[in-house]
Amino acid sequence: MSEVLTAPLVVEFPFTRSLGPVQSAFLTGLRERRVLGVRATDGRVVVPPVEYDPVTADEIRDLVEVGTGGTVTAWAWNPSPRRGQPLATPFAWVLVRLDGADTALLHVLDAPGPDAVRTGMRVRVRWAAERTGAITDIACFEPAADDRTGDERQPSPYCGEFDDPLTGITTPARLDYTYSPGRAQSRYIRALADHRTIGERCPSCRKVYVPPRGACPTCGVATGTQVEVGPRGTVTTFCIVNIKARNLDIEVPYVYAHIALDGADLALHARIGGIPYDQVRMGLRVEPVWTEGARHPDHYRPTGEPDADYDSYKELI
Repeated sequence: MSEVLTAPLVVEFPFTRSLGPVQSAFLTGLRERRVLGVRATDGRVVVPPVEYDPVTADEIRDLVEVGTGGTVTAWAWNPSPRRGQPLATPFAWVLVRLDGADTALLHVLDAPGPDAVRTGMRVRVRWAAERTGAITDIACFEPAADDRTGDERQPSPYCGEFDDPLTGITTPARLDYTYSPGRAQSRYIRALADHRTIGERCPSCRKVYVPPRGACPTCGVATGTQVEVGPRGTVTTFCIVNIKARNLDIEVPYVYAHIALDGADLALHARIGGIPYDQVRMGLRVEPVWTEGARHPDHYRPTGEPDADYDSYKELI
């Protein structure tokens, strides 16, 4: 049996969101080296602040300022920081209940080792040298000299006096992981390298699935019989893409389509080329275009055949 493929993958995009009055005040406060919480319906002070009461779901707007020192309520040591984490050296993930708050804030503690961290220890904020209005304006927490509990620190009302408050943020989101497509799709990917497209047939309903899934989604039985399909197929549905993706050397607009390859009972998706985007249509007959050294088709282009009759692909839309 051939080896199952694996590959490192990265999903990365900038996440942009607008800020309501609560989050705007919280992040603007961090920029100004102040920490704000919000008073819930039952009187508790929630840090970081939320816009709706976690118990009653009522909207809450009563912002208050809390201290920049606090108490560790729970922690876990991280001996091997990963790319993009707050510190490049080993650190502790900590839940810190800031003075005047009733809930804990998740952040990191810069400590020389796990023996230097304990539940109940006093810590204080270490501010970033340059602050922009983000949770990273708190560079980390560091051990504090005092042993106070912090219970005597009372939150003070926030009067909304910040100049130039933040109204929105853009945050990079990234996920690094190793993907394995499984045995069925590993065979499918290896066949593509030979300019062949294979699916697998369900022994019960006899449908051929491309790309294969290893099991029939309708019957729930294994699909072990391999079937070569295509290479030509029919466009069943499509969409016009007008937003240019970063690091993708394709000019917009272009068309992505679902294509039912001849002999397949499931449509796969691919880019359509060799034809103006506004001439792509349902029923268009297409064939794969391979570039030199490619392991998969670069795109599909029209074959010049007459369009397929709707009844021939209507069950595959």
